[in-house]
Amino acid sequence: MKTNLKKFGLCMMSAAFILQATSMGASAANGNHSNSSIHEKKIVNVAHRGASGYAPEHTIPAYQMGEQMKGDYIEIDLQMTKDGRLVAMHDEKVDRTTNGTGLVKDLTLAEIKKLDAGTWFNEKYPQLAKEGYEGLKVPTLEEVFKKFGKKANYYIETKSPDVYPGMEEELLQVLEEYKMVDSKGRTNNVLIQSFSKESLMKVHDLNPKLPLVQLFSYKTQATISDEELESIKEYAVGVGPNFSKVDGQYVKMVRNHDLQFHPYTVNERADMKKALEWGATGLFTNYPDVFNEVLSEYKHKDNGNKVTK
Repeated sequence: MKTNLKKFGLCMMSAAFILQATSMGASAANGNHSNSSIHEKKIVNVAHRGASGYAPEHTIPAYQMGEQMKGDYIEIDLQMTKDGRLVAMHDEKVDRTTNGTGLVKDLTLAEIKKLDAGTWFNEKYPQLAKEGYEGLKVPTLEEVFKKFGKKANYYIETKSPDVYPGMEEELLQVLEEYKMVDSKGRTNNVLIQSFSKESLMKVHDLNPKLPLVQLFSYKTQATISDEELESIKEYAVGVGPNFSKVDGQYVKMVRNHDLQFHPYTVNERADMKKALEWGATGLFTNYPDVFNEVLSEYKHKDNGNKVTK
């Protein structure tokens, strides 16, 4: 009898050890991104290129306005200069948002710093024009970090990474230099996004602890398979498609795979409400103040429903 009990005890201990090891393994597999604020239950409000509905995109005033309007994240699109510096700009060319011409990759940082990145906004949107926008400079990633520090959250996109060899390495180096990651490579205030799976995989290989978001640009009605979503989940915490091409079923599939859903660029109140009703866990908008109003109304309505049930 004692022998049987001893065998039973050993079996139970072995089973417990296996369960613990399995649990630890699962935690290790899924724990790469667990430190990120993306895993909070809060629905995130991403100020698209800053509060770009009110100020020149990707300038310090636009980012400041996004913060003032209580956006949760500053979105920064990255391009890379001829001399290897990361600057905040959406386009590969400087033509649209400055008084200059040419490709960012063909210009040094010193040349880009001579450009006016604000007057175009005053000319295009006279009703929003401010004298202070004239002569604004294109900021580097370092300058944004120096200005806003670790109190801010950053949603950073590697733009056209195939055009800029070494972009990912430079980005991670700047993140380390400004202590946006800790000694173990973890972060509490940075998300990295890209349309390029290759770029995200490169970042993931360099630092598997960083939370990543896979962007999509659909030309027709968006569809995605369970297999695609499982593949994305191996390296990313969420997806970000263009909102105009998705529907409720798409969002449901994404959420069923426990991935975050952050569509872009949602500027109309009706679309913001629709995104929330579909289950979006955040969105990109040029008007973070408007989304906060919609979000407040949505939460109030949701709480009201819970009370009446």
